Amino acid sequence: MRRLLPSSLTGRLVATLVAVVVLTTLLVTLVTGLLMRGFLDHQLDNQVQQTLKRSEGRYSNGLPQLPPHRDGDGDGDSDGPRFGPGDAVGTLNATFLPGRTARGETITSSSDLRQLSSRALAVLKTVPADGESHVVDLPAVGSYRVRAAAGSGIKLVAGQSTAPVDGLVGQLVLVEVLLGLVAVGGAVVTGQLLVRRQLRPLREVADTAHEVSSMSLSSGEIGRTVRVPDALTDERTEVGQVGSALNSLLAHVEHALDDRHRSELQVRQFVADASHELRTPLTTIHGYAQLSRRTQPPDVEQLTQAMGKVEAEATRMSTLVDDLLLLARLDAGRPLAREEVDLTRLALEAVSDARVVAPDHRWKLDLPDEPVVADGDEQRLHQVLTNLLNNARRHTPAGTSVTVGVSRNDGHVLLEVTDDGPGLPPQLTDSAFERFTRGDSARTRASGGAGLGLSLVQAITQAHDGTVSVSSAPGHTRFEVCLPAPATG
Repeated sequence: MRRLLPSSLTGRLVATLVAVVVLTTLLVTLVTGLLMRGFLDHQLDNQVQQTLKRSEGRYSNGLPQLPPHRDGDGDGDSDGPRFGPGDAVGTLNATFLPGRTARGETITSSSDLRQLSSRALAVLKTVPADGESHVVDLPAVGSYRVRAAAGSGIKLVAGQSTAPVDGLVGQLVLVEVLLGLVAVGGAVVTGQLLVRRQLRPLREVADTAHEVSSMSLSSGEIGRTVRVPDALTDERTEVGQVGSALNSLLAHVEHALDDRHRSELQVRQFVADASHELRTPLTTIHGYAQLSRRTQPPDVEQLTQAMGKVEAEATRMSTLVDDLLLLARLDAGRPLAREEVDLTRLALEAVSDARVVAPDHRWKLDLPDEPVVADGDEQRLHQVLTNLLNNARRHTPAGTSVTVGVSRNDGHVLLEVTDDGPGLPPQLTDSAFERFTRGDSARTRASGGAGLGLSLVQAITQAHDGTVSVSSAPGHTRFEVCLPAPATG
Protein backbone atom coordinates (compact mmCIF):
# COMPACT_ATOMS: atom_id res chain seq x y z
CA MET A 1 0.00 0.00 0.00
CA ARG A 2 2.82 2.39 0.84
CA ARG A 3 4.41 1.77 -2.54
CA LEU A 4 1.26 3.08 -4.22
CA LEU A 5 1.40 6.39 -2.33
CA PRO A 6 3.61 9.25 -3.57
CA SER A 7 6.87 9.65 -1.71
CA SER A 8 6.64 13.44 -1.33
CA LEU A 9 4.41 15.17 1.20
CA THR A 10 2.93 17.30 -1.58
CA GLY A 11 1.96 14.21 -3.53
CA ARG A 12 0.46 12.56 -0.46
CA LEU A 13 -1.63 15.61 0.42
CA VAL A 14 -2.85 15.99 -3.17
CA ALA A 15 -3.65 12.27 -3.32
CA THR A 16 -5.58 12.59 -0.06
CA LEU A 17 -7.48 15.59 -1.40
CA VAL A 18 -8.34 13.75 -4.62
CA ALA A 19 -9.44 10.70 -2.64
CA VAL A 20 -11.74 12.88 -0.52
CA VAL A 21 -13.23 14.48 -3.65
CA VAL A 22 -13.75 11.06 -5.27
CA LEU A 23 -15.40 9.63 -2.15
CA THR A 24 -17.56 12.73 -1.75
CA THR A 25 -18.62 12.58 -5.40
CA LEU A 26 -19.50 8.90 -5.12
CA LEU A 27 -21.45 9.52 -1.94
CA VAL A 28 -23.34 12.48 -3.44
CA THR A 29 -24.05 10.49 -6.61
CA LEU A 30 -25.34 7.52 -4.63
CA VAL A 31 -27.51 9.59 -2.29
CA THR A 32 -28.87 11.81 -5.07
CA GLY A 33 -29.62 8.80 -7.27
CA LEU A 34 -31.41 7.01 -4.47
CA LEU A 35 -33.45 10.07 -3.51
CA MET A 36 -34.34 10.81 -7.14
CA ARG A 37 -35.23 7.19 -7.73
CA GLY A 38 -37.42 7.12 -4.67
CA PHE A 39 -39.18 10.33 -5.69
CA LEU A 40 -39.82 9.14 -9.26
CA ASP A 41 -40.94 5.70 -8.09
CA HIS A 42 -43.41 7.40 -5.77
CA GLN A 43 -44.80 9.35 -8.72
CA LEU A 44 -45.07 6.12 -10.75
CA ASP A 45 -46.89 4.49 -7.88
CA ASN A 46 -49.43 7.35 -7.83
CA GLN A 47 -49.95 7.01 -11.57
CA VAL A 48 -50.33 3.25 -11.27
CA GLN A 49 -52.86 3.72 -8.47
CA GLN A 50 -54.91 6.14 -10.58
CA THR A 51 -54.82 3.78 -13.55
CA LEU A 52 -55.92 0.89 -11.35
CA LYS A 53 -58.83 2.91 -9.96
CA ARG A 54 -60.00 3.77 -13.47
CA SER A 55 -59.87 0.09 -14.37
CA GLU A 56 -61.90 -0.76 -11.28
CA GLY A 57 -64.45 1.87 -12.25
CA ARG A 58 -65.41 -0.09 -15.34
CA TYR A 59 -67.36 -2.39 -13.16
CA SER A 60 -70.52 -1.24 -11.48
CA ASN A 61 -70.67 -1.75 -7.75
CA GLY A 62 -66.94 -2.60 -7.58
CA LEU A 63 -65.00 -5.70 -8.56
CA PRO A 64 -67.36 -8.40 -7.39
CA GLN A 65 -69.94 -7.39 -10.08
CA LEU A 66 -69.01 -9.00 -13.43
CA PRO A 67 -69.53 -6.80 -16.49
CA PRO A 68 -72.12 -7.83 -19.14
CA HIS A 69 -70.84 -10.31 -21.70
CA ARG A 70 -70.97 -9.41 -25.36
CA ASP A 71 -70.72 -11.97 -28.14
CA GLY A 72 -70.86 -9.41 -30.90
CA ASP A 73 -67.80 -9.50 -33.09
CA GLY A 74 -65.82 -11.39 -30.53
CA ASP A 75 -63.16 -8.73 -30.14
CA GLY A 76 -63.59 -8.91 -26.39
CA ASP A 77 -63.27 -5.17 -25.97
CA SER A 78 -65.87 -5.22 -23.24
CA ASP A 79 -63.68 -7.58 -21.26
CA GLY A 80 -60.34 -6.02 -22.06
CA PRO A 81 -58.34 -3.12 -20.67
CA ARG A 82 -59.50 0.44 -20.94
CA PHE A 83 -57.35 3.61 -20.81
CA GLY A 84 -58.41 7.06 -19.77
CA PRO A 85 -57.23 10.52 -20.68
CA GLY A 86 -54.84 10.56 -17.71
CA ASP A 87 -52.91 7.51 -18.88
CA ALA A 88 -49.49 8.39 -20.29
CA VAL A 89 -47.08 6.55 -22.54
CA GLY A 90 -45.96 3.36 -20.88
CA THR A 91 -49.23 2.79 -19.02
CA LEU A 92 -50.23 -0.89 -18.72
CA ASN A 93 -53.60 -2.51 -18.07
CA ALA A 94 -54.33 -6.20 -17.78
CA THR A 95 -57.60 -7.98 -16.96
CA PHE A 96 -58.06 -11.52 -15.79
CA LEU A 97 -61.74 -12.58 -15.88
CA PRO A 98 -63.01 -16.04 -14.99
CA GLY A 99 -63.83 -18.05 -18.12
CA ARG A 100 -62.41 -15.39 -20.40
CA THR A 101 -59.13 -14.96 -22.16
CA ALA A 102 -56.74 -12.71 -20.27
CA ARG A 103 -56.18 -9.38 -21.99
CA GLY A 104 -53.41 -6.85 -21.51
CA GLU A 105 -52.26 -3.74 -23.35
CA THR A 106 -49.68 -1.00 -22.96
CA ILE A 107 -49.42 2.44 -24.54
CA THR A 108 -46.37 2.68 -26.78
CA SER A 109 -44.25 5.78 -27.39
CA SER A 110 -46.30 6.49 -30.52
CA SER A 111 -49.49 6.46 -28.40
CA ASP A 112 -50.58 3.14 -29.97
CA LEU A 113 -51.83 0.16 -28.00
CA ARG A 114 -49.63 -2.89 -27.84
CA GLN A 115 -51.11 -6.22 -26.91
CA LEU A 116 -49.22 -8.12 -24.22
CA SER A 117 -48.05 -11.60 -25.00
CA SER A 118 -49.19 -14.63 -23.11
CA ARG A 119 -45.80 -14.82 -21.45
CA ALA A 120 -46.11 -11.26 -20.21
CA LEU A 121 -49.66 -11.94 -19.00
CA ALA A 122 -48.45 -15.01 -17.17
CA VAL A 123 -45.97 -12.86 -15.29
CA LEU A 124 -48.63 -10.26 -14.46
CA LYS A 125 -51.02 -12.91 -13.23
CA THR A 126 -48.56 -13.80 -10.48
CA VAL A 127 -48.52 -10.23 -9.06
CA PRO A 128 -50.15 -10.36 -5.61
CA ALA A 129 -53.15 -8.12 -4.94
CA ASP A 130 -51.73 -6.75 -1.70
CA GLY A 131 -52.04 -3.02 -2.39
CA GLU A 132 -48.29 -2.67 -2.85
CA SER A 133 -46.27 -1.83 -5.94
CA HIS A 134 -44.09 -4.50 -7.47
CA VAL A 135 -41.43 -4.35 -10.16
CA VAL A 136 -41.75 -7.01 -12.85
CA ASP A 137 -39.76 -7.67 -16.00
CA LEU A 138 -42.16 -8.46 -18.84
CA PRO A 139 -40.78 -10.41 -21.83
CA ALA A 140 -40.44 -8.26 -24.97
CA VAL A 141 -41.89 -5.26 -23.10
CA GLY A 142 -39.51 -4.23 -20.33
CA SER A 143 -39.55 -3.38 -16.65
CA TYR A 144 -42.80 -2.13 -15.04
CA ARG A 145 -44.03 -1.06 -11.64
CA VAL A 146 -47.43 -2.72 -11.21
CA ARG A 147 -50.25 -3.11 -8.72
CA ALA A 148 -53.05 -5.66 -8.69
CA ALA A 149 -56.61 -5.70 -7.35
CA ALA A 150 -58.76 -8.80 -7.15
CA GLY A 151 -62.23 -9.82 -6.06
CA SER A 152 -64.88 -12.38 -7.01
CA GLY A 153 -62.46 -14.13 -9.33
CA ILE A 154 -61.64 -10.95 -11.21
CA LYS A 155 -58.08 -9.61 -11.18
CA LEU A 156 -57.01 -6.29 -12.55
CA VAL A 157 -53.37 -5.26 -12.98
CA ALA A 158 -52.20 -1.72 -13.76
CA GLY A 159 -48.65 -0.51 -14.21
CA GLN A 160 -46.23 2.08 -15.52
CA SER A 161 -43.01 1.52 -17.41
CA THR A 162 -39.83 2.20 -15.41
CA ALA A 163 -37.87 3.04 -18.56
CA PRO A 164 -38.37 6.84 -18.24
CA VAL A 165 -37.34 6.71 -14.59
CA ASP A 166 -34.35 4.48 -15.39
CA GLY A 167 -33.31 6.83 -18.17
CA LEU A 168 -33.67 9.95 -16.02
CA VAL A 169 -31.80 8.44 -13.09
CA GLY A 170 -29.12 7.16 -15.46
CA GLN A 171 -28.71 10.61 -16.97
CA LEU A 172 -28.50 12.13 -13.50
CA VAL A 173 -25.81 9.65 -12.46
CA LEU A 174 -23.93 10.22 -15.71
CA VAL A 175 -24.00 14.00 -15.21
CA GLU A 176 -22.84 13.65 -11.62
CA VAL A 177 -20.05 11.30 -12.66
CA LEU A 178 -18.91 13.77 -15.31
CA LEU A 179 -19.06 16.60 -12.81
CA GLY A 180 -17.15 14.41 -10.37
CA LEU A 181 -14.43 13.81 -12.96
CA VAL A 182 -14.21 17.55 -13.53
CA ALA A 183 -14.02 18.06 -9.76
CA VAL A 184 -11.26 15.46 -9.49
CA GLY A 185 -9.30 17.15 -12.26
CA GLY A 186 -9.83 20.50 -10.59
CA ALA A 187 -8.77 19.02 -7.25
CA VAL A 188 -5.54 17.73 -8.79
CA VAL A 189 -4.64 21.08 -10.34
CA THR A 190 -5.89 23.25 -7.49
CA GLY A 191 -4.47 20.88 -4.89
CA GLN A 192 -1.04 21.04 -6.47
CA LEU A 193 -1.10 24.84 -6.44
CA LEU A 194 -2.54 25.23 -2.95
CA VAL A 195 -0.48 22.50 -1.32
CA ARG A 196 2.74 23.75 -2.88
CA ARG A 197 1.93 27.26 -1.73
CA GLN A 198 1.04 26.15 1.78
CA LEU A 199 4.18 23.99 2.02
CA ARG A 200 6.46 26.73 0.75
CA PRO A 201 7.31 27.83 4.34
CA LEU A 202 8.16 24.23 5.19
CA ARG A 203 10.48 24.07 2.17
CA GLU A 204 12.17 27.25 3.37
CA VAL A 205 12.70 25.63 6.76
CA ALA A 206 14.10 22.56 5.00
CA ASP A 207 16.40 24.78 2.92
CA THR A 208 17.76 26.27 6.13
CA ALA A 209 18.41 22.78 7.51
CA HIS A 210 20.13 21.75 4.25
CA GLU A 211 22.27 24.87 4.33
CA VAL A 212 23.40 24.08 7.87
CA SER A 213 24.06 20.44 6.97
CA SER A 214 26.36 21.54 4.15
CA MET A 215 28.51 23.62 6.51
CA SER A 216 31.78 22.31 7.86
CA LEU A 217 31.26 21.85 11.59
CA SER A 218 34.04 19.41 12.33
CA SER A 219 36.53 21.91 13.71
CA GLY A 220 37.20 25.54 14.40
CA GLU A 221 34.99 28.23 15.86
CA ILE A 222 31.48 28.04 14.44
CA GLY A 223 29.89 31.27 15.64
CA ARG A 224 26.37 31.98 14.44
CA THR A 225 25.04 29.89 11.58
CA VAL A 226 21.94 30.56 9.50
CA ARG A 227 18.48 30.83 11.05
CA VAL A 228 14.93 30.24 9.93
CA PRO A 229 13.36 33.66 9.20
CA ASP A 230 11.33 35.12 12.06
CA ALA A 231 8.21 35.08 9.87
CA LEU A 232 8.38 31.26 9.90
CA THR A 233 8.77 30.83 13.66
CA ASP A 234 5.22 31.67 14.78
CA GLU A 235 4.45 28.79 17.14
CA ARG A 236 0.72 29.20 16.55
CA THR A 237 1.27 27.31 13.29
CA GLU A 238 2.74 23.86 12.71
CA VAL A 239 5.43 25.19 10.37
CA GLY A 240 6.21 27.91 12.91
CA GLN A 241 6.69 25.26 15.60
CA VAL A 242 9.13 23.39 13.35
CA GLY A 243 10.96 26.62 12.48
CA SER A 244 11.19 27.69 16.12
CA ALA A 245 12.38 24.23 17.18
CA LEU A 246 15.02 24.24 14.43
CA ASN A 247 16.27 27.67 15.50
CA SER A 248 16.51 26.45 19.10
CA LEU A 249 18.34 23.35 17.93
CA LEU A 250 20.76 25.43 15.87
CA ALA A 251 21.41 27.68 18.86
CA HIS A 252 22.15 24.65 21.05
CA VAL A 253 24.40 23.14 18.38
CA GLU A 254 26.28 26.41 17.98
CA HIS A 255 26.70 26.69 21.72
CA ALA A 256 27.90 23.08 21.97
CA LEU A 257 30.32 23.50 19.06
CA ASP A 258 31.65 26.75 20.48
CA ASP A 259 32.11 25.02 23.84
CA ARG A 260 33.91 22.23 22.03
CA HIS A 261 36.16 24.75 20.32
CA ARG A 262 36.90 26.50 23.60
CA SER A 263 37.58 23.13 25.21
CA GLU A 264 39.95 22.23 22.41
CA LEU A 265 41.77 25.52 22.86
CA GLN A 266 41.92 24.95 26.61
CA VAL A 267 43.22 21.43 26.12
CA ARG A 268 45.88 22.71 23.74
CA GLN A 269 46.78 25.40 26.23
CA PHE A 270 46.82 22.87 29.04
CA VAL A 271 49.03 20.51 27.07
CA ALA A 272 51.41 23.40 26.53
CA ASP A 273 51.17 24.44 30.20
CA ALA A 274 51.46 20.87 31.47
CA SER A 275 54.42 20.29 29.18
CA HIS A 276 56.03 23.40 30.60
CA GLU A 277 55.14 22.45 34.16
CA LEU A 278 56.57 18.96 33.71
CA ARG A 279 59.53 20.04 31.62
CA THR A 280 60.76 22.47 34.27
CA PRO A 281 61.05 19.88 37.08
CA LEU A 282 62.35 17.29 34.64
CA THR A 283 65.02 19.70 33.49
CA THR A 284 65.90 20.42 37.11
CA ILE A 285 66.03 16.72 37.96
CA HIS A 286 68.13 15.99 34.89
CA GLY A 287 70.52 18.83 35.69
CA TYR A 288 71.07 17.84 39.31
CA ALA A 289 71.47 14.21 38.33
CA GLN A 290 74.21 15.14 35.88
CA LEU A 291 75.81 17.45 38.47
CA SER A 292 75.90 14.68 41.05
CA ARG A 293 77.63 12.35 38.58
CA ARG A 294 80.27 14.88 37.53
CA THR A 295 81.42 15.74 41.07
CA GLN A 296 84.46 13.64 41.81
CA PRO A 297 84.99 12.79 44.55
CA PRO A 298 81.28 13.14 45.53
CA ASP A 299 80.47 16.16 47.66
CA VAL A 300 78.08 14.94 50.34
CA GLU A 301 76.59 18.38 50.99
CA GLN A 302 76.14 19.10 47.31
CA LEU A 303 74.66 15.64 46.69
CA THR A 304 72.21 16.11 49.55
CA GLN A 305 71.11 19.45 48.11
CA ALA A 306 70.71 17.93 44.64
CA MET A 307 68.61 15.04 45.93
CA GLY A 308 66.41 17.49 47.83
CA LYS A 309 65.77 19.42 44.63
CA VAL A 310 65.05 16.19 42.76
CA GLU A 311 62.58 15.13 45.46
CA ALA A 312 60.80 18.51 45.44
CA GLU A 313 60.43 18.54 41.69
CA ALA A 314 59.23 14.92 41.66
CA THR A 315 56.61 15.84 44.28
CA ARG A 316 55.46 18.73 42.09
CA MET A 317 55.03 16.43 39.11
CA SER A 318 53.28 13.83 41.23
CA THR A 319 50.75 16.40 42.46
CA LEU A 320 49.89 17.42 38.91
CA VAL A 321 49.46 13.81 37.82
CA ASP A 322 47.35 13.02 40.89
CA ASP A 323 45.02 15.92 40.10
CA LEU A 324 44.56 14.71 36.55
CA LEU A 325 43.86 11.14 37.68
CA LEU A 326 41.32 12.35 40.25
CA LEU A 327 39.48 14.38 37.60
CA ALA A 328 39.46 11.34 35.32
CA ARG A 329 38.01 9.13 38.07
CA LEU A 330 35.32 11.69 38.91
CA ASP A 331 34.44 12.03 35.21
CA ALA A 332 34.05 8.26 35.04
CA GLY A 333 31.47 8.45 37.84
CA ARG A 334 33.40 6.38 40.34
CA PRO A 335 31.65 6.73 43.72
CA LEU A 336 33.27 8.45 46.63
CA ALA A 337 33.24 7.31 50.23
CA ARG A 338 30.12 8.20 52.18
CA GLU A 339 30.39 8.89 55.87
CA GLU A 340 29.40 11.58 58.31
CA VAL A 341 31.90 14.45 58.07
CA ASP A 342 32.19 17.28 60.60
CA LEU A 343 32.64 20.32 58.36
CA THR A 344 33.39 22.65 61.28
CA ARG A 345 36.40 20.49 62.19
CA LEU A 346 37.54 20.45 58.55
CA ALA A 347 37.33 24.25 58.47
CA LEU A 348 39.42 24.54 61.65
CA GLU A 349 42.09 22.20 60.29
CA ALA A 350 42.22 23.86 56.87
CA VAL A 351 42.53 27.36 58.35
CA SER A 352 45.23 26.18 60.78
CA ASP A 353 47.24 24.77 57.89
CA ALA A 354 46.75 27.96 55.88
CA ARG A 355 48.04 30.09 58.78
CA VAL A 356 51.24 28.08 58.79
CA VAL A 357 51.69 28.25 55.02
CA ALA A 358 50.74 31.95 54.62
CA PRO A 359 51.14 33.83 57.89
CA ASP A 360 51.07 37.15 56.04
CA HIS A 361 47.31 36.70 55.35
CA ARG A 362 44.61 37.24 57.95
CA TRP A 363 42.71 33.94 58.29
CA LYS A 364 39.31 34.06 59.98
CA LEU A 365 36.59 31.57 60.92
CA ASP A 366 32.82 32.06 61.01
CA LEU A 367 31.46 28.90 62.63
CA PRO A 368 28.16 28.14 64.38
CA ASP A 369 27.94 27.02 67.97
CA GLU A 370 26.89 23.51 66.98
CA PRO A 371 28.88 21.23 64.63
CA VAL A 372 27.68 21.11 61.04
CA VAL A 373 27.93 17.68 59.42
CA ALA A 374 27.45 16.36 55.91
CA ASP A 375 27.56 12.95 54.26
CA GLY A 376 30.58 12.55 52.03
CA ASP A 377 34.22 11.72 51.54
CA GLU A 378 36.18 13.48 54.29
CA GLN A 379 39.46 13.48 52.37
CA ARG A 380 37.89 14.98 49.24
CA LEU A 381 35.89 17.60 51.16
CA HIS A 382 39.10 18.59 52.93
CA GLN A 383 40.68 18.92 49.49
CA VAL A 384 37.82 21.25 48.44
CA LEU A 385 38.53 23.59 51.37
CA THR A 386 42.28 23.37 50.86
CA ASN A 387 42.01 24.23 47.16
CA LEU A 388 39.77 27.21 47.88
CA LEU A 389 42.14 28.51 50.55
CA ASN A 390 45.17 27.94 48.31
CA ASN A 391 43.36 29.81 45.55
CA ALA A 392 42.80 32.77 47.88
CA ARG A 393 46.37 32.66 49.13
CA ARG A 394 47.93 32.55 45.68
CA HIS A 395 45.81 35.22 44.05
CA THR A 396 45.54 37.85 46.79
CA PRO A 397 48.26 40.09 48.19
CA ALA A 398 49.69 39.89 51.69
CA GLY A 399 47.44 41.30 54.36
CA THR A 400 44.25 40.10 52.68
CA SER A 401 41.56 38.82 55.04
CA VAL A 402 40.19 35.38 54.16
CA THR A 403 37.12 34.13 56.04
CA VAL A 404 35.91 30.54 56.11
CA GLY A 405 32.27 30.05 57.07
CA VAL A 406 30.16 26.94 57.68
CA SER A 407 26.37 27.04 58.06
CA ARG A 408 23.18 25.12 57.50
CA ASN A 409 20.23 26.57 55.60
CA ASP A 410 16.97 25.11 54.19
CA GLY A 411 18.14 21.52 54.14
CA HIS A 412 21.57 22.37 52.75
CA VAL A 413 25.04 22.72 54.19
CA LEU A 414 27.09 25.74 53.05
CA LEU A 415 30.86 26.16 52.93
CA GLU A 416 31.94 29.71 52.18
CA VAL A 417 35.38 31.19 51.52
CA THR A 418 35.36 34.98 51.28
CA ASP A 419 38.27 37.37 50.79
CA ASP A 420 38.64 41.12 50.42
CA GLY A 421 41.29 40.91 47.72
CA PRO A 422 41.25 42.46 44.24
CA GLY A 423 38.70 39.95 42.92
CA LEU A 424 38.54 37.86 39.77
CA PRO A 425 39.01 39.48 36.39
CA PRO A 426 35.55 40.00 34.80
CA GLN A 427 36.38 37.75 31.86
CA LEU A 428 37.29 34.94 34.26
CA THR A 429 34.19 34.87 36.44
CA ASP A 430 32.06 32.72 34.13
CA SER A 431 34.88 30.27 33.39
CA ALA A 432 36.54 30.11 36.80
CA PHE A 433 35.64 26.42 37.29
CA GLU A 434 36.54 25.30 33.79
CA ARG A 435 39.55 23.05 33.57
CA PHE A 436 42.91 24.50 32.64
CA THR A 437 41.57 28.01 33.19
CA ARG A 438 44.21 30.40 34.45
CA GLY A 439 43.92 34.08 35.07
CA ASP A 440 46.15 36.88 33.95
CA SER A 441 47.71 39.82 35.76
CA ALA A 442 47.42 38.96 39.46
CA ARG A 443 46.53 35.37 38.66
CA THR A 444 49.52 34.46 36.50
CA ARG A 445 51.24 31.16 36.22
CA ALA A 446 53.94 32.50 38.47
CA SER A 447 51.40 32.42 41.26
CA GLY A 448 51.32 28.66 40.93
CA GLY A 449 49.06 25.88 39.75
CA ALA A 450 48.12 24.53 36.36
CA GLY A 451 44.50 25.68 36.49
CA LEU A 452 43.05 22.52 38.01
CA GLY A 453 42.32 23.59 41.59
CA LEU A 454 38.86 25.07 41.08
CA SER A 455 38.03 22.37 38.53
CA LEU A 456 38.66 19.79 41.25
CA VAL A 457 36.48 21.81 43.64
CA GLN A 458 33.59 21.68 41.19
CA ALA A 459 34.09 18.00 40.27
CA ILE A 460 34.26 16.88 43.91
CA THR A 461 31.24 19.00 44.85
CA GLN A 462 29.18 17.59 41.99
CA ALA A 463 30.21 14.07 43.01
CA HIS A 464 28.60 14.90 46.37
CA ASP A 465 25.41 16.04 44.56
CA GLY A 466 26.21 19.64 45.42
CA THR A 467 26.90 22.89 43.61
CA VAL A 468 29.62 25.52 43.74
CA SER A 469 29.39 29.16 42.70
CA VAL A 470 31.46 32.30 42.78
CA SER A 471 30.66 36.01 42.96
CA SER A 472 33.42 38.53 42.66
CA ALA A 473 33.96 42.26 42.75
CA PRO A 474 36.95 44.35 43.81
CA GLY A 475 37.22 43.99 47.56
CA HIS A 476 34.86 41.02 47.84
CA THR A 477 35.21 37.54 46.34
CA ARG A 478 32.99 34.75 47.63
CA PHE A 479 33.09 31.04 46.80
CA GLU A 480 30.10 29.05 48.05
CA VAL A 481 29.88 25.24 48.17
CA CYS A 482 26.34 23.94 48.73
CA LEU A 483 25.95 20.30 49.81
CA PRO A 484 22.82 18.30 50.68
CA ALA A 485 22.25 18.11 54.41
CA PRO A 486 22.22 14.56 55.83
CA ALA A 487 18.78 13.11 56.45
CA THR A 488 17.75 13.26 60.08
CA GLY A 489 16.73 9.97 61.55
